[in-house]
Amino acid sequence: MTAGAVNDTGGPVPLSRSGGRPAVAVAAAADPWPDATRAGTISAVAGQSQRHMQEWLAEYPGLFSAEPFDAALSSTLSLAMAFSGPWFGAAQLRMANKACLWAFGLDWLVDYVATSAREVDDIARRCLAVADGADPVPGDDLTRFLSDMREELTAAPAFATLGPVWRAELARMLEGMRREREWRDSDVTPSFEEYLENADNLGFSFAFTSHLIHTGGLASTWDLPRVWEASRAVQRVVRLLNDLGTYERDVKWGDLNALMLGVTREEVDRHIAGLARHSRELIAPLRAAHPHVAGYLERQMDFCAGFYRLADYWGSL
Repeated sequence: MTAGAVNDTGGPVPLSRSGGRPAVAVAAAADPWPDATRAGTISAVAGQSQRHMQEWLAEYPGLFSAEPFDAALSSTLSLAMAFSGPWFGAAQLRMANKACLWAFGLDWLVDYVATSAREVDDIARRCLAVADGADPVPGDDLTRFLSDMREELTAAPAFATLGPVWRAELARMLEGMRREREWRDSDVTPSFEEYLENADNLGFSFAFTSHLIHTGGLASTWDLPRVWEASRAVQRVVRLLNDLGTYERDVKWGDLNALMLGVTREEVDRHIAGLARHSRELIAPLRAAHPHVAGYLERQMDFCAGFYRLADYWGSL
């Protein structure tokens, strides 16, 4: 624990979804409001992180010059990481913030800048080459930012063990984005099950892997399969929470959304509730050996349950 970091002293605050929809977080608490002093300290860490993000936005203008990359995006992303890992300082959350911001830039290029699935394939090829150690493409801020991230990650001792996992998660995210773009270009409507199976396009597990490498990895590789099973389960919950919170924007921007696949909000809520229960069942056995990993995964899920009730990360077009 670094100076200024905050200990996690309790379970998640219960959350209710708007319109009477069921809560993702179900832990009981005597006081439904977080302690103001603790919240202030976490917010201070988020503020430090936001300044880092503003520097990255300026450093890679070819990736982040579009209007949706506004100050609120960097602010809310920083808050998401700080409240999900309140025992971390800004330095420890640095890579989680970097990876998340980079994934937003990637998503922008894939969904809105690229004009065809073939262009998306080229984006994926360039990114995987850099992940394998190639130099970034001259003039390409996407691969330059990824290369800078990889250089920082390779300096971490945990990269020796988790580097292949990081590369695999990047490939899964890119393939998920490519598949969704192919659906769109081919005018194919996937089933709800196919859509949820493609949740790697969200990039949650990629950002989580980057964060885990930066913060020291796991004491033993024995639990790696269980940790990533839990990570992907949380990713599916966040995928659907995101869809409930961003449906109106997705309609305007032409994005795919679970609510466009013949399911109602109530049905999606029931899926979220079941997936959240399953996620907690997978997280629970990790608490004894990996309390920060377990806590971070669960709090990410619970933060999104509250956040997407009211807001979206993206700014306006």
